[in-house]
Amino acid sequence: MKDELVIEVSIFIVFLGFLTALYYKRLDHIYRTSVALLGLSIPLWLPRVYQPKGILRKILSPVYDLRIMVVLSIFIAIHVSLVNVPFTTIDLFHKEWRDADMISHFLGGLTLWLMIFRVLKEFELSPRDSLLYSLLAFYILAIGWEVAEKLSEGEISFIAESVQNKVRDVILDSLGMLVGIIMEKKGITSSRQS
Repeated sequence: MKDELVIEVSIFIVFLGFLTALYYKRLDHIYRTSVALLGLSIPLWLPRVYQPKGILRKILSPVYDLRIMVVLSIFIAIHVSLVNVPFTTIDLFHKEWRDADMISHFLGGLTLWLMIFRVLKEFELSPRDSLLYSLLAFYILAIGWEVAEKLSEGEISFIAESVQNKVRDVILDSLGMLVGIIMEKKGITSSRQS
């Protein structure tokens, strides 16, 4: 129940952002918070109404892992609040404090790696292979995200970032991933011994 409370508090924080977006008529933030509210509600109701089987169960396993969903909900609540601080017009992420994305990259790296590793564990790979494939998938996604951002700079002017910023983003993603590896260390090493 404590895990669900953290998710519910995160939903409330995002809801405050939604109210702020409505008040200031920020369509981008109305969209962002609406998607976040829907996404954060899924781990609260989906496990009660649907238990997938087979490959779908393996792929959706992070959604059924409340510990991972707690990390995701904290990440989303902080990220959404950085983009538009509730009850203000402050956008720390894109305007007032351009380095605010460091927080999101760290938490995003942690969340992404935990989700990837959870899915790979479901396929009953060796701990070494799970770790190796999780690192490979992580960097494909993290670097792919930065490349996609760079390619879209011409279309979305506020995300223009230097190469140094891109490198910093991947470093912070990696630090988040390392925290995830530390969190899973016991499971990795105990699986290795069995």
